[in-house]
Amino acid sequence: MMRRLWLVFAQATTIGLALLFIVSTLRPEWLSREPVPAAPLPAADSLGIKQAAVPDTRVNALNSYGAAVKLAAPAVVNVYTTKEVRRPGADDPLYRYFFGQGRGNDRVASLGSGVVATGDGFVLTNNHVVQAADEIAVALSDGRQFEAKLVGADPESDLAVLKIEARDLPAITFGRSDSLQVGDVVLAIGNPFDVGQTVTMGIVSALGRSNLGINTFENFIQTDAAINQGNSGGALVDSNGNLVGINTAIFSRTGGSIGIGFAIPSTIVTQVMDQLIKSGKVQRGYFGVVPEDINSELAQLLRLTRNEGVILKGVERASPARKAGLEPGDVMVSINGQPVINSRAMLNLISQLPPGSDARVKVMRAGKELDVQVPVGERPTPQLRH
Repeated sequence: MMRRLWLVFAQATTIGLALLFIVSTLRPEWLSREPVPAAPLPAADSLGIKQAAVPDTRVNALNSYGAAVKLAAPAVVNVYTTKEVRRPGADDPLYRYFFGQGRGNDRVASLGSGVVATGDGFVLTNNHVVQAADEIAVALSDGRQFEAKLVGADPESDLAVLKIEARDLPAITFGRSDSLQVGDVVLAIGNPFDVGQTVTMGIVSALGRSNLGINTFENFIQTDAAINQGNSGGALVDSNGNLVGINTAIFSRTGGSIGIGFAIPSTIVTQVMDQLIKSGKVQRGYFGVVPEDINSELAQLLRLTRNEGVILKGVERASPARKAGLEPGDVMVSINGQPVINSRAMLNLISQLPPGSDARVKVMRAGKELDVQVPVGERPTPQLRH
């Protein structure tokens, strides 16, 4: 009897272990209360990399900047321009004899990006995108297209404002570029190479970039977010989707992005846009001087205690500076109490002065400090290049 019971127990145990082996092999989740992570993909396993399980939800910006893009992208538009370009030699009588009177011009099309600044149709872009254009068209992210009118352009900051006849547009939310820090995440949105609206991500690489020879007034945000041909005039936004800059230029030896792009800060953009909308131009202060930065040799020659300040190489005739008594050789030290570090800083300080006001200027002349009242003129409009 005992022998028979032992045989039954042994057979039952063997069958149970066999079933357990089969279940653990084919349906392991039946034996566990916790969900089993998805098995790694064969390709990932063969490469020796770790494959994360597919997340159920995206909980924050560490996983996605989709919310920021969703907020900003509808306000980014495509800007198309055409202009008539005269062919070389088209005025030659021999050329006209062979090709006719109407074959001397070509229609050239170009592409850029823009940002809807207000719901009633004001659009920001770069001046170089629309410069000398005969026709301008704006294509919205929803597919609608409008003819655009140039409200005003400022070549010295490379900004322009367009107007389209439309209402209730998805306007961008402006952020404060002066609160940016190096290392902050930024997104560049535009239409590179006319492939369609594209978003690239990077960080703020540097702030206050100048002396690049791009514009007269330079105070760029540098970013490694990819900016390519067609991105000009598009939006640089922060991780919340707020506009912090207008993409304007890249440093490249090939014409493609190598991770050095520049954007005009939104604090400058709002100031220029306000004046362009109100008067069609930007008024800036003007002294009429030709400055030169002071190096250690000049500082020693002029017996200066530091290398800061600028020496006036020239003073234009009938200029505000000449009327105030400034002379070549004077060293400008401060303007309205703001120190003059170099010629770039001097130009920026003067440009921010309202024309018609007076400025307190401190200069060094023959080793003595002088305080001079300079009437602020209006900076002449630069000649546009065609």
